[in-house]
Amino acid sequence: MKERYISDFRVSEDITTYLLVKNIAIKVGSNRKAYLDLLLGDCTGEINGKKWDIADEEAAGLQRITPGCVIKVRALVTEWNGMKQLRISRIRMTGAEDAIDMSDYVKAAPEDPQSMYNYIWERAEGFADRDLRCLCTEVLSQRKDKLMYYPAAQKNHHAEMAGLLYHVKRMLMTAERVCEVYTNLDRELLMAGVILHDMEKIDEIESNELGVSPGYSFEGKMLGHLVLGVREIEKTAEKLGIPREKTVMLEHMMLSHHYEPEFGSPKKPLFPEAEMLHYLDMIDAKMYDMQEVLEQTEPGKFSEKVWTLNNRTLYRREEKDND
Repeated sequence: MKERYISDFRVSEDITTYLLVKNIAIKVGSNRKAYLDLLLGDCTGEINGKKWDIADEEAAGLQRITPGCVIKVRALVTEWNGMKQLRISRIRMTGAEDAIDMSDYVKAAPEDPQSMYNYIWERAEGFADRDLRCLCTEVLSQRKDKLMYYPAAQKNHHAEMAGLLYHVKRMLMTAERVCEVYTNLDRELLMAGVILHDMEKIDEIESNELGVSPGYSFEGKMLGHLVLGVREIEKTAEKLGIPREKTVMLEHMMLSHHYEPEFGSPKKPLFPEAEMLHYLDMIDAKMYDMQEVLEQTEPGKFSEKVWTLNNRTLYRREEKDND
């Protein structure tokens, strides 16, 4: 087991540890000098790192470092814009002598991928609506292998091994309960929307089998998973002979679940199930981000700024007195 984890880092301390490279780029600063920009991680979280003023000969050697490898770094933990960051002084590749155990570096969903897949499959297979049942089971079957490890994002919420399955499963659990309160909702239409809404992240995001994403695919950058999702629903629904109205409603749920144009949705939801899909997505994403940061915050203290939550600092309550 490695000695230092990201969750233990404290501002102003010097650390020497091993970290997984999630993204890496050599950039040029305002002083026209090259620097190394890294997104690093372990099983407890992520942290950005910088190695400043890289000489040309050093840059050539650093190009051997790629996403998915584990490196050893010596660095100072600093704070920038309310978030911890590493100012790296030394960096090297690891080898067999370092005895790396990848379980220390791979952040994974807290549930077994096959169990999560089975949960989602059973809900889809249990639909009384034949069209929704056939469409969802077809899509799940085609993507099963990648779902076992695919993250739901390159970074931020559910950027972890099998994170996409975890995101969909928790949304389905919430959807079932929401439908007990809002009885006007078509339960199966809403749940089909949940199952399908992020499925094309598999084609939008690139990922290895550890759930580590170096970035986005060509189509992901050009189109995004909303447009890719509409295209996939159109193609699969035509193959299965699904009625046009139902197809278009599912496509609309895909297209509108980000809600705002600046987040990729050209249309806002135009029926209740589409509206609820958006809120289910937001609830799960925000609850995930809050849980992640509060697990790394001392009781009775405020967290560092959380970019995905509008740079809020969150408060972790002191432990309850059980008396």
